[in-house]
Amino acid sequence: MSTRNLQGLFNPRSVALIGASSQPGRIGTRALANLAQGGYGGALWPVNPKYDALLGMRCYAKVAALPAAPELAILCTPPATIAGLIAELGARGTRAAIVMTAGLGEFKAGGGSVRDAMLAAARPHLLRILGPGSVGLLSPAAGLNASFTHIGAGAGKIAFVSQSGAIGAAVLDWASLRGIGFSRFVAMGEGADIDFGDLLDYLADDAATSAILLCMEHVGCARKFMSACCGSIPPRSCSTPSRRWRAPRASAASGWRC
Repeated sequence: MSTRNLQGLFNPRSVALIGASSQPGRIGTRALANLAQGGYGGALWPVNPKYDALLGMRCYAKVAALPAAPELAILCTPPATIAGLIAELGARGTRAAIVMTAGLGEFKAGGGSVRDAMLAAARPHLLRILGPGSVGLLSPAAGLNASFTHIGAGAGKIAFVSQSGAIGAAVLDWASLRGIGFSRFVAMGEGADIDFGDLLDYLADDAATSAILLCMEHVGCARKFMSACCGSIPPRSCSTPSRRWRAPRASAASGWRC
């Protein structure tokens, strides 16, 4: 398992949102609003060549125009652009990214899929990827809402990790009504790179977390996951949805699109 560069995912000093938008129904619109309204104190850089400014912030035309390499990049652009953006970000020095765009395995790139091309582009730079198809993550104590959820989360000591963004959104609703907060809230999506083993290993050493709750549909690397379970100190609980139920892609289920 590896927690390498996960610090930039949860506690970034700068965030670039690539695919930021003002159009209703766009993932980039909701994600930018969540970042701006969550109380995040670091540098926030929207990226989209169609805009000069968004929500009162300067909007950059491309990654190369950013004032520095963002510690965290959030991508919500069309599938064909993802691998190239990951390569460009990695070359600039970014080491953590959330890919909200879903279905990359269904699109071809060269001799494989866009998903394969994305991972190959990240590998030389040790750039860690949450997703693809991730709704995002929240670190409430840091004011970071790097997601396109319709509701935020209060601060607490429970870390919640789910593969399904739809289940994650339902848990946020449930927790909000009961005044339950979270230290970290993560929707993994497809888990092409960062998986349950990596997150469990990181959260076990997270001073902000006293308990870990996992909602699992499947485990990609059982050996790594079991090793992380044996090494984790906080109490943890795992739940699985019914076998008859299959989680829809969060973006498709909610009507959001890239």
